[in-house]
Amino acid sequence: MKKVLLQSAMLLTASLVSLTLNAQTEEYPKPEPMRPGMSEFWLPQPVKVAPGDIKTNTAPSDAIVLFDGKDLSAWENSKGEAAGWNVNADGTATVAKNAGDIRTKQKFENFQLHIEWSIPTNISGKSQSRGNSGVYLQGLYELQVLDSYNNETYANGQAGSIYKQSPPLVNAMRKPGEWNVYDVIYTAPVFKDDGTYRTPPIVTVLHNGVLVQNGFHILGTTEYVGFPRVEKHGAGPILLQSHGDPSEPIKFRNIWIREL
Repeated sequence: MKKVLLQSAMLLTASLVSLTLNAQTEEYPKPEPMRPGMSEFWLPQPVKVAPGDIKTNTAPSDAIVLFDGKDLSAWENSKGEAAGWNVNADGTATVAKNAGDIRTKQKFENFQLHIEWSIPTNISGKSQSRGNSGVYLQGLYELQVLDSYNNETYANGQAGSIYKQSPPLVNAMRKPGEWNVYDVIYTAPVFKDDGTYRTPPIVTVLHNGVLVQNGFHILGTTEYVGFPRVEKHGAGPILLQSHGDPSEPIKFRNIWIREL
């Protein structure tokens, strides 16, 4: 009996070895050689957009022009009435401090924003009382406007900062009388049912072509006193601040936005 069991075990072992050898020698199809076209796709083709002309201050062909130097018809005051800022013969708009803030009539979510602003050559004052204004994204999150050329203030309150939250990576300010440019890429927040952020607002800012905010996750609303609050909201306007500091008012020009 033992001899029979031993022979059976030997036969089984031999069969397994044979199957293993056969499996190792079995020829299977090999992956096809890669060709350049296997990682290419042709559709959909990107939509053609004519870029703006920096010499003539024209916007890209798919942009919504918010101010082209002619009028402020795209804007209103905080009461929904006509914007009361001054439009000048040189195609600029000057802050009218007695008229208050102005905001776009149209509301936005994700966007690319271009805006140019200039501090007057006869600017006076210091720290926050020197050409103070702001660009509010969705009407809630302030990108600070200020003369920071030779004017120290708290780091998270100078030009290029997300006010009271994130200082600019560098100070890229041009001197009074010259034009500063903000190019902003903004992603609107997404909220949970309980009103907290699922994903926060995210902003990237170039100041005069220099990166000053690199995908910063905005903490909440801009507060002068206290800390940011998370406030559930939908689409919102671009708001320009009439700060009311005693220095000379600043000018804006060439404002356009591209919805993303």
